[in-house]
Amino acid sequence: MLQHGPKRPLYVPLQNILTKSQHQNPLIINQSLSQESTKTPQNSSNHFPSENKYGHICDLLLSQTRSRSLLKGQQIHAHIIKSGLQIIPLVCHYLINFYSKTQLPLLSGQVFEESERKSSTTWSSVISSFAQNEEPVLAIQYFCRMLGENLCPDDHIFPSATKACAILGRCDVGKSVHCLVIKTGYDVDVFVGSSLVDMYAKCGDINESRKVFDEMPQRNVVSWSGMIYGYTQLGEHEEAMRLLKEALLEGLDVNDFTLSSVIRVCGSATLLELGKQVHGLCFKTSYDLSGFVGSSLISLYSKCGLIEEAYRIFDEVPIRNLGMWNAMLIACAQHAHTKEAFDLFKKMESAGMRPNFITFLCVLYACSHAGLVEEGKKYFALMKKYEIEPGTQHYASMVDVLGRAGKLQEALSVIKGMPTEPTESVWGAFITGCRIHGNTDLAAFAADKVFELGAVSSGLESRSRNSIKRLKRGVTFLIHNPTRVIM
Repeated sequence: MLQHGPKRPLYVPLQNILTKSQHQNPLIINQSLSQESTKTPQNSSNHFPSENKYGHICDLLLSQTRSRSLLKGQQIHAHIIKSGLQIIPLVCHYLINFYSKTQLPLLSGQVFEESERKSSTTWSSVISSFAQNEEPVLAIQYFCRMLGENLCPDDHIFPSATKACAILGRCDVGKSVHCLVIKTGYDVDVFVGSSLVDMYAKCGDINESRKVFDEMPQRNVVSWSGMIYGYTQLGEHEEAMRLLKEALLEGLDVNDFTLSSVIRVCGSATLLELGKQVHGLCFKTSYDLSGFVGSSLISLYSKCGLIEEAYRIFDEVPIRNLGMWNAMLIACAQHAHTKEAFDLFKKMESAGMRPNFITFLCVLYACSHAGLVEEGKKYFALMKKYEIEPGTQHYASMVDVLGRAGKLQEALSVIKGMPTEPTESVWGAFITGCRIHGNTDLAAFAADKVFELGAVSSGLESRSRNSIKRLKRGVTFLIHNPTRVIM
């Protein structure tokens, strides 16, 4: 049974976490911040700074959220703590959302825990952060905790709760959420209804999914896509295609998002035929492929092993957006077309398309799986030219490049040089390199780091020394028995 989440902080106070970043990179933000008073606002529910004193802070956080700039966002966070602005619910909302978008949901939770006033917006933000970042248990725990505070969920919170149930495959918990939806009258809301359709479909209860779908007073692309997904999962491709045609007959706009959503649910070999039918539908309706639909088709054909078909789609689309370039890059990397990936990157630059953080993840992935260390270093350094701050995923990819090539000490130097604390994915990449090259000592060192990080960041009590010893023995076993590793 899922229990209410802890009311204590998930882990150490954020002032401690931000110390390293703050000392290595002094807070440098626009001049208006330097003119702000750094006196902490009175700790009173009736005294808040005026909006013009913190509005620009929210704007800055929103900017860093869009650019996924972790270090700069943490610098702003340090200023917020210093200025005492963390008592403002709206500021907390922007901070929670920032850490959510940078894929650090546990930091979102910490911001929430340390906020003095928890509004419906901050509850919604933190539950959404957990649900969107594969922390479904925490999402449900905080949802239950919110109910325990006698707060009523809304049309933003219910979809996050149902998403968490879908990830867990907990149809029983989902039904309880559904009952609450009906009780509060949100069953007529198109977004909440669509999330229920999707939840039941992903939990395998197609009959309940269809029942909710049929009872919806109005439907959107999410509800149609969720229903189609449910039928495709059961192998009922004809019913899925019939439903798509029915959607078109009912006047659902055949737009980029609609087709992209349907194509994305076809991303496996068993659903390839349905994806091809949707592709054919584009031609039948004289629908010009856009970058959004094109990138979805490229991903579909790539996942199904049809890389040449992916190339054809890429060449056919007259106007390519950044998502399409990235989709083709990752397709090349997945199919070991490393040279083609590098050539594509050059063409992208020549076309005046500015790469983003996902673009560099794609080329680093290609370097890693091809064992190209120098190329990996080159692309990692190139991020500076485009003013893209490497995130934890980029560092993990660079560590993976070096680790697979046996350059473990160099990989360790990269980890130690990170401006923020290494995550599980970074240490995991390092352990993979240790396993490949049989370095037991470094693997055990990295394992200790992972266990320490896990015990802190998850809010759990520290693991016993015996548990850690058993886990370290497991790492050693995998190093000496690589054929026993299940990929």
